[in-house]
Amino acid sequence: MTEAADFSVRNPEQLVVPLAGRLRETGESAEPYQLLDPEGTVVGPVAWYFAELLAESKPETTLRSYGMDLLRWFRFLWAVDVPWDRATRAEGRDFTRWLQVTDKPVRVHWRYQKHDGPLAEAPAAERKRGGPAPGTPNAITGKPSPGSKYALNTWAHSETVLRAFYDMHLDNGTGPIMNPFPLARSRRSSRSNAHHNPMEPFLNEGRGRYRPTVPKRLPRRIPDELFNRLFASLNHNRDRALLAFWVSTGARADELLTSKQKDALPGQQVVGVIRKGTRTYQQIPASPDSFVWLRLAQAESWKKGAPRGRNETLWWTLRRPWRPLNYPAARAMFIRVNKLLGSNWTLHDLRHTASYRMANDPKMSLTDVQWVLDHVHLSTTQIYLTPSPEEVIENVRAHHARRAREEAEPKPQVPAPGYSPESLQVLFGDPR
Repeated sequence: MTEAADFSVRNPEQLVVPLAGRLRETGESAEPYQLLDPEGTVVGPVAWYFAELLAESKPETTLRSYGMDLLRWFRFLWAVDVPWDRATRAEGRDFTRWLQVTDKPVRVHWRYQKHDGPLAEAPAAERKRGGPAPGTPNAITGKPSPGSKYALNTWAHSETVLRAFYDMHLDNGTGPIMNPFPLARSRRSSRSNAHHNPMEPFLNEGRGRYRPTVPKRLPRRIPDELFNRLFASLNHNRDRALLAFWVSTGARADELLTSKQKDALPGQQVVGVIRKGTRTYQQIPASPDSFVWLRLAQAESWKKGAPRGRNETLWWTLRRPWRPLNYPAARAMFIRVNKLLGSNWTLHDLRHTASYRMANDPKMSLTDVQWVLDHVHLSTTQIYLTPSPEEVIENVRAHHARRAREEAEPKPQVPAPGYSPESLQVLFGDPR
């Protein structure tokens, strides 16, 4: 007599997942990140996976992004007391359900951290102080504030990363014999795009079973009048130069911060950056006013004693000790400006703004925009041809106004076929 199957299911709302372990940045190019367990020991399977990613020429930012998803998964496994190589599809399913119902962990301020133990939880008053309710649309931008739950993009990204993580160990024979994150049932028995028509685009038939459907979101741009207000709120020439370069080049925020002083060429009106994905060096054109603000910022910083040299960074902090400006500091600057206006624009919205301006210029080809933005596929650039909701509303309003004017105008009387207009005018006179 066979033993009855266990159909018990975990309740994700009752599951407590401590913030155990962490992702440590090492500063070494050979191993930039390490995933540590609650005892501070490096998690070997993740280290192996990171080595594979580095061999595939993935940038360090990708390792950090994947590492955060893996850290979340291993915290879940530690909470349910299941070894990583013993995880089944039940754990993959329950992890997905837990992501749907749990709240995101609150970023802990340094004053609440314990230096000799796990991170402490910030008081409720500190968590709620100063800031809109989660998910509330901003009155100026219309963008909702971050919600208290994990976003659909986070679920989808986690599912993709974890499925690839277990696929790698399955290929090497170092993991379980079954991937906890399988493909959809309808795709299990056949190869993806097995009967693909070469005249049609490829379909996404490698969809994961627990992967959510993420709606396509159109990028938001900053309207010109709001950008002018944002620019006028800046207090330093360095910040004005940064925004002028971001909004004229379309470079990603962290890409521009890689530039050296020798990379800014006002005579040629280009600036050199290291591209995020390929890590290649590329010179991209910028507006003339951005170089004017840059020269003013450099004159101020050099007068205060900032380092000067062709191989020195182009962007420095505003006060001593002089340090190269990094992304968190630039983001903090932009957040302070947003608070003055009550908006919630992001640095990446500046890239969207530049992309909209270039893509909607009738004298600039879309392939030129693709090259400037460093897009692999032209279809990615084409999304900037889609009008914003504000533009659609304005166009529809203009349509209704034109129809109202046409209905109000007197319609000319056209004689029936066969009658001469001149004869009718002689008989009845001019109707006007």
